[in-house]
Amino acid sequence: MLYTMSYDSPVGRLLLGEREGALAGLWIEGQKYFLGSEKEEIRESKDSVILRETTQWLDNYFQGEKPPVSQLKLAPSGSEFRKAVWKLLCDIPYGEVTTYKEIAQKVAPILGLSKMSAQAVGGAVSHNPVSIIIPCHRVVGANGSLTGYAGGLEKKIALLTLEGVEMKHFFVPGKGTAL
Repeated sequence: MLYTMSYDSPVGRLLLGEREGALAGLWIEGQKYFLGSEKEEIRESKDSVILRETTQWLDNYFQGEKPPVSQLKLAPSGSEFRKAVWKLLCDIPYGEVTTYKEIAQKVAPILGLSKMSAQAVGGAVSHNPVSIIIPCHRVVGANGSLTGYAGGLEKKIALLTLEGVEMKHFFVPGKGTAL
């Protein structure tokens, strides 16, 4: 059972999902991969402790504070590869960005590999089921391209701007699959 709660944010309506006392999802309404691979029964909940904690975390975040990811119990569903990438995303500091290539270089040894493609990392990043809190919006292309964001590039830009990232160093790509 996935218990959910809606949250109205500056980047749109969010759907928060809890499973067994941990945050399993945070999706931006209308985003690509909305609800991801969730196939179980979904029921609205106003009593979930983790969902209330998540709304407080989001309130703080959207007020310009820097709440730590570690403040919330997270349990996103995904392959071991995706979970390894998502764990690395949690280490990206507030107000900073990293590249798919840099994440690929970090995740390869964790998985016992000599190398990993940035494109494979991009696939894992794009399927992050806990948007904003697992900060996939902080990942950009090595050339400064903002690349895709499942919630939409305008939301990625809004989140990075909220965090004080200097946007003049980045550009919106003219074409691509995740615009």
